[in-house]
Amino acid sequence: MGFETFGRVSFTADTKAAAFVDYLAQGKIMATKCKCCGTVNFPPKMDCPSCLNSDVEWVEAPTSGKLLTFSTVRYEPTGFEGDAPYTIAVGEFGDGVRVFSRISKDVNESDIKIGMQLKLAAITLPGGRFSYEFQKA
Repeated sequence: MGFETFGRVSFTADTKAAAFVDYLAQGKIMATKCKCCGTVNFPPKMDCPSCLNSDVEWVEAPTSGKLLTFSTVRYEPTGFEGDAPYTIAVGEFGDGVRVFSRISKDVNESDIKIGMQLKLAAITLPGGRFSYEFQKA
């Protein structure tokens, strides 16, 4: 599988990190860990931005974290028609790994608070596409 089934709008079919989508299809959230310096990257990076080494391995990403910041989007850019409103956010997950994602529409807007506990979960989108989102822990 390639990146053509990742997210709502895919911009590329081929990438060195294509296995990321295969893991999402299995319900797994995976990151990469540099075998040289130990840096964990999410989303996965096949070349370590810390030491520029390409010797990385797949590891399970931390899935429990807390909300650092968020914003509710009330417009619909191309490719996201019918989605608004939705909330995008940054959460911090184990070892300082920061993740950018949407917050599940199952979470009431009034319940979203800085510092709230989050769960990072793999999801299946309409049309057999895969992604991940924050859910309330």
